[in-house]
Amino acid sequence: MSVDVVTQVEITRARADVASFASDPMNATTWYRNIHSVTWETSPPLAVGSRVRFRARFLGRTLEYTYQLVELVPTERLVMSMAAGPFPMETSYHWEDTARGTTMTLRNRGEPEGYLRMVEGVVAAAMQRANRADLARLKALLEAP
Repeated sequence: MSVDVVTQVEITRARADVASFASDPMNATTWYRNIHSVTWETSPPLAVGSRVRFRARFLGRTLEYTYQLVELVPTERLVMSMAAGPFPMETSYHWEDTARGTTMTLRNRGEPEGYLRMVEGVVAAAMQRANRADLARLKALLEAP
């Protein structure tokens, strides 16, 4: 069994603004509640092959993991794959124009390993809650006057 969590939000801002802010790893600590630090392992700017290390807290544990950017279509989609961390995971962002602004879709999918495999349903539910809260935070930040 695997984890596949998809969450969306509509943000009343231009797609370029939303994509630019959300795809900048240095903004992650601003809108992801569980991410506490971000460190570039390669030199910016973000490009296919870039590696970024994150330190986060999830399900009561501190996690350190490195994502490698595997796909980047500016203002359309970004796909990162875990290069090192607690379990193989892929995170993707997708942006689409709407009549009022932009829909951002956040998707996390992967195969939990170790202790996380035993509580896979809990992991998926916790990711869904966290992603909803994070996208709500992103929306509030980008729509603030």
